[in-house]
Amino acid sequence: MTTTDDSLAADIDACCRLTGEFTLRSGQVSSEYFDKYLFEADPLLLGRVAREMIQLIPQDAELLGGLEMGGIPIATVVSSILGTPTLFVRKEAKAYGTCKLAEGPDFAGKRVTIIEDVITTGGAVRDATRALREAGAIVEVVVCAIDRSPAGENPLADVDLEVRAVLTKADLDAVRHAG
Repeated sequence: MTTTDDSLAADIDACCRLTGEFTLRSGQVSSEYFDKYLFEADPLLLGRVAREMIQLIPQDAELLGGLEMGGIPIATVVSSILGTPTLFVRKEAKAYGTCKLAEGPDFAGKRVTIIEDVITTGGAVRDATRALREAGAIVEVVVCAIDRSPAGENPLADVDLEVRAVLTKADLDAVRHAG
């Protein structure tokens, strides 16, 4: 576990792991579902996650790129603690008004650390990384609250992105099985 908050995994697991019958994005049906928005909506848990994330942010980060939707509240809290400006990164550029992919300060030529809540396959992070790089950002690291990808694998190696996680699926499973 990379966190210094010994009870964080247990508290997030207790808050977010739901049992019942759930249809997953893949179409599969599961008896378990992890509702990440439950920890993001809890100001105390969100603050604890943000404080752990701060330790993982590269020192040369010039901007934090919170991904729509789950990365935005975390990036906002981390930004307010660190004083590092935040970008709010959309899944795709809006088709009206400014037609921006990312709202906030100019990021061309800047070191942007992506902030995400949960990474499983990394699809949204991969898309955002490519789009930000195409627009001139330097993107080398993503910091996430929970990495649910298989242990020992970097799902974003294909886009040369380092994944730094506060917690992993194994951390959450370990507290589930310990309790």
